[in-house]
Amino acid sequence: MTARIIDGTRIGKEIREEVRIEVQELKRQGVQPGLAALLVGDNPASQVYVRNKIRTCENLGIYSRELRLASDTTTQELLTTIEALNRDEAIDGILVQLPLPRQIDEPAILLAVTPQKDVDGLHPINAGNLALGRKSLTPCTPTGVVEILRREKISLEGSHAVVVGRSNLVGKPQAFLLLQEHATVTICHSRTRHLPQVCREADILVAAIGKPGFITAEFVRPGAVVIDVGINKIAGESLSGALEADPSLRAQCEKNRAENKDYVLTGDVNFSSVAAVASAITPVPGGVGPLTIAMLMKNTVQAARLRRRNP
Repeated sequence: MTARIIDGTRIGKEIREEVRIEVQELKRQGVQPGLAALLVGDNPASQVYVRNKIRTCENLGIYSRELRLASDTTTQELLTTIEALNRDEAIDGILVQLPLPRQIDEPAILLAVTPQKDVDGLHPINAGNLALGRKSLTPCTPTGVVEILRREKISLEGSHAVVVGRSNLVGKPQAFLLLQEHATVTICHSRTRHLPQVCREADILVAAIGKPGFITAEFVRPGAVVIDVGINKIAGESLSGALEADPSLRAQCEKNRAENKDYVLTGDVNFSSVAAVASAITPVPGGVGPLTIAMLMKNTVQAARLRRRNP
C-alpha cells in the first residue's frame, strides 16, 4: 500500500479564494475586515510568520496593521496596546505572535484580547465555547485539520480519531472539533501507556506531539488516515541521522542545499515509514501548514461578521 498524499497547498488556496469572495461581499455592504498583528522583539521566524500573514491579508483585500514592539517591552505596555486595539472599530481580529519575550506574562496577554477579536481562538471564553459546542472563533491549525478531512471526503462521523498531543494550541481543541464532527476521540500524550497500540486503533491519526519523525508504521493501522501537524527544523549534526531514518527527506535536503539552506523541515511522522501503510497522509511541508494562515483569514472574516451581527 502507498498512501495518497493530501495536498494542503491546494486546499489552502481554495479556502483563501473563498475568503476573497467573502471579503468582496462584505465590502459591498460597507464592511472591510481588519487584522492587527502584534510582534514583540526580533525573533527571525516570528518576523517571517507575521510578514506572510500581512501579505496574505493584502492579497485577499483584508485591511491589516502590523505593530512591532521592542524586545524589552513590558507586560503593561503590551496590555495597553492590546486594549487600544480592542476599542479600535477598524480591527476585527487581533493576532499576538508567539512566542513572547520571557519578561512578558503570556497568559495575561492572551486573556487581554477581547474574545470577539481573538482570531487565534485561545481566549478561555472561546476555548470554553468550543468545549461546550457553541459557535466561537476556534484555533486555526486544528480547524484547518478538520477542513482537510472534510474536503478530502474522509468520513468523520463514527470514526475513531486518535490525537497524539494535548497542547492548548492544537491537541485539546483538535479533540473537541473532532467530537463536534461525531468522531469518537482518544487523546494521547507522552505518558500514555502502550502508545503504539492505542494509535493503531485509529481510523484517523493526528500527530501533534512535537517530536520529529516520532510516529512510525508501528503506530499506524493499515489503511488509516494520518494527519501530521508537526513542523520541525532539523539542521547540523542531526541532519544525517534524520535522512537515514526518513529517506523521503533527501529530495528536500538536496533542493535546500542548492539554495544554500542546510536544513530540512519535517513533521512528527516518519513519512517514508508511514506512507507505506496509511491510506492517506499529509506531507511536511505542504500539508497542514498552508491551512493555518488560510483559517486565520477565515476567522478574521468570521469575526467581522459576528461583531456586526452579519450572518
